[in-house]
Amino acid sequence: MLGRPNVRDKHLLFGTINFVAQRHPNLLDDLDGSLDHLWDKAHGEAKDDEAVRDIARRFIKSLRAER
Repeated sequence: MLGRPNVRDKHLLFGTINFVAQRHPNLLDDLDGSLDHLWDKAHGEAKDDEAVRDIARRFIKSLRAER
């Protein structure tokens, strides 16, 4: 089923990125440096690119805290 990510999806993504980042120490820096390329897929007034980037920043910060 497609749609909004659920907790299971987020946990799987977090675990996968954490696993790869342990083997590739520059991965989180590379992800951090690419945040300007993220955008919100919504249209109209609901579109908020910066909110999407903020979520990604917090996600990366959490991954750094795990290390």
